[in-house]
Amino acid sequence: MSEMQWPCTDPRPDPSADAAGRHRIAVLALPGVPPFELGIPSRVFGSVLDAGSRPLYEVTVCTADGAPVLSDAGFTVQPAAGPEALAAADTVIVPPTHAMPELGRGGPLPPEVTAAIAGIRPGTRLVSICTGSYVLAAAGLLDGRPATTHWNLAPEFRRAYPRVKVDEEVLFVDDGDVLTSAGVAAGVDLCLHMIRRDHGAAAANRAARMCVVPPWRDGGQAQYIDRPVPEPTVATTTATRAWALEHLGEPLSLNRLAEHARMSLRSFTRRFRDEVGMTPVQWLTAQRLELAKQLLETTDLSIDLVAHRCGFGSANSLRAHMRTAFGVSPASYRRTFHTDDPVEAGV
Repeated sequence: MSEMQWPCTDPRPDPSADAAGRHRIAVLALPGVPPFELGIPSRVFGSVLDAGSRPLYEVTVCTADGAPVLSDAGFTVQPAAGPEALAAADTVIVPPTHAMPELGRGGPLPPEVTAAIAGIRPGTRLVSICTGSYVLAAAGLLDGRPATTHWNLAPEFRRAYPRVKVDEEVLFVDDGDVLTSAGVAAGVDLCLHMIRRDHGAAAANRAARMCVVPPWRDGGQAQYIDRPVPEPTVATTTATRAWALEHLGEPLSLNRLAEHARMSLRSFTRRFRDEVGMTPVQWLTAQRLELAKQLLETTDLSIDLVAHRCGFGSANSLRAHMRTAFGVSPASYRRTFHTDDPVEAGV
């Protein structure tokens, strides 16, 4: 799944919540967990507040048996809970582990991890960060499903779990109730995507600002896999992309973009794909859709005017693109995510 997709007609799931209305997230810390990845969910989801500055998510770090685990940085992680947190969660997130090499050979999970995962309620949203995908795969939860993991381990992952449809070219895969991300910082991208799915682009943008990260990486869904790095003297498309973002409402043909970059059409198209991981047309469509979502959430502009400001030309064109990308119409998206408190789009 090379493009991010909304999994269903309703752009926002209807998660259960605690008594305070918060979506409950359990983060399963396993032996050998990297501290950075372990901390991503608490930091990102902890930045999401409602209009009254109340948290919308409750994040709990737990272990399979309630006992402390040793991180791969050499210090011990003292969990707040045991497997009961997994059983009560609306979303379970599994960060990577560097202490279970047997999983790389398709080996079994430790009994206590198997028992803890078996206690997760049906319908719970399951998420992995980086090689946390090995844990979900070993539990049989990724069989027949699209997923991703760190690009460097994709060949090993395929050998160990041939039933999983692994795609190492993307930052994350959203398969509805099961989501997987690539290495390290891609976990941040996935968490922001989940916030966007749950509460809209404005909420994800606010969380990104608080974490001082981009709400949507310029490279879209492409992983930073091992490719040749252009020489510093080689022309890039960076300035043209920045210019295009300021002119999304205008006709932006490939020829016009190439002329702005002072490249031939062939060179521009090749360089753009090398740098961004998608074609100029795919990138433009993604940026226009992001702008459309922001305008639908934060303004009362008509659908026709939103379409024109985003460069889609007509409301029918915007409807077709949003249904293809997200499975919803502009009007449905606005009803779900519109706020009376306009939020600036940038970080």
